[in-house]
Amino acid sequence: MRLTWVQPEDLIGHELRQAAQDGRDAAGIARRWHEAGGHEAPPTAGASPEPAPPALRRLAEDLLDELAAIPSPLAVDEPTALDDVIAACPDWPGTSLAEPGADLAGRIRGAWLGRAAGCVLGKPVEKIPRAGIREIAEATGNWPITGWFSARGLPEEVARRWPWNRRSAATSLAENLDGTPEDDDLNFPMLALAMLERYGTGFTTGDVAQMWLDELPPGRIFTAERVAMRNLLLGLAPPATATHRNPFREWIGAQIRADVYGWTHPGDPGRAAAAAHRDAVLSHTANGVHGAMFAAALAAMSVTASGAAETVEAALRVLPPRSRLAAAVREAADLAAGEPDFERVLDALHARHTGLHWVHSVNNAAVVAAALVHGAGDFGASITAAVAAGWDTDSDGATVGGVAGALAGADAIPDSWTTPLRGRMASSLTGFDGIGFDELADRTLALARGAREGRP
Repeated sequence: MRLTWVQPEDLIGHELRQAAQDGRDAAGIARRWHEAGGHEAPPTAGASPEPAPPALRRLAEDLLDELAAIPSPLAVDEPTALDDVIAACPDWPGTSLAEPGADLAGRIRGAWLGRAAGCVLGKPVEKIPRAGIREIAEATGNWPITGWFSARGLPEEVARRWPWNRRSAATSLAENLDGTPEDDDLNFPMLALAMLERYGTGFTTGDVAQMWLDELPPGRIFTAERVAMRNLLLGLAPPATATHRNPFREWIGAQIRADVYGWTHPGDPGRAAAAAHRDAVLSHTANGVHGAMFAAALAAMSVTASGAAETVEAALRVLPPRSRLAAAVREAADLAAGEPDFERVLDALHARHTGLHWVHSVNNAAVVAAALVHGAGDFGASITAAVAAGWDTDSDGATVGGVAGALAGADAIPDSWTTPLRGRMASSLTGFDGIGFDELADRTLALARGAREGRP
């Protein structure tokens, strides 16, 4: 048996890439690893085909610790501690920016529906590159993408060249879709909802850890979350759970967990981002944490703002302006605002972020911003733009769908995107399997009202 995302010999290659990205000099460590027979990072599966010999595994562990001891020259511009993040943000939103209106309930319901629809749209093409997504869509008469992906009419040679995500196609293609299938991008928001109900808006990172231990099978979580879970089981406490032998700490995982913190702080991106920070530091640092704060701020503004560009602009205020993620989001938003052809926007983003893993936080946050600005509040245009980008298709589709759904409100989302979801979601979380969107929205609204009234 090969465990993905946790074997030291598989982590070292990813940590070497992380070092190159954050400016640490790891040339000597890389040379020692390769001279000993160590391999590069596995490209997709998260595990090499065979386990390393004991001596090579011990070397990988030692080198991971040596790499962790090298300070990043980018840390001053990309802080992790909340106080440092706030200090770095000259326009940090210290007070609420907008008051929720009478339509808050419909907008929160739209957010849940939109997140589910965007996630499901991206599920069958997760891990398929941008070119493959376009070829599939063109071959089935769905380009530009206007609806769910389908295997009907897909030529056999195209299907062989670009196989569907094997775990998702059975429940997320148009011909198979009957209710919202389970997905980690949907489980994590529901887990956050349950956590807020249990511990209140003053929850701690330790409370998040306890919810994970209570509810999350390690085999159903991935990359940084799986490493953080391993670290919890080793007896480490946050924030060490995010840093100990965790090369995925700046990937997208925390970003997919943050929406509920925004929906429960409507119009208040600063408090939403602070809540997301407490969740994120269990498993992430720097840009990985900033991505979660950005997503929470987007969600907070989406239930009160009048447009997508306004939402993105407000959310930028919680990002350290000299960070790579802030620069990527700003560049993407500007590109999308000035270029009507979204394919050309994606050309520029892919050229700009080549070398980043397809689930890194920086490139995916850029796609989220670009898709929202380009979509300009049009729900279908927004989620299809996010998925067409071809990086973390279900995660970006979910984040964009949540924002666009909230901006539109539940009643304005086209039926073609909601009817196949059958008003319910599947989940392995306790008490959530088969839960309806109405109940999710009602529980979220109750938390939002409680937070505004100062209740814990």
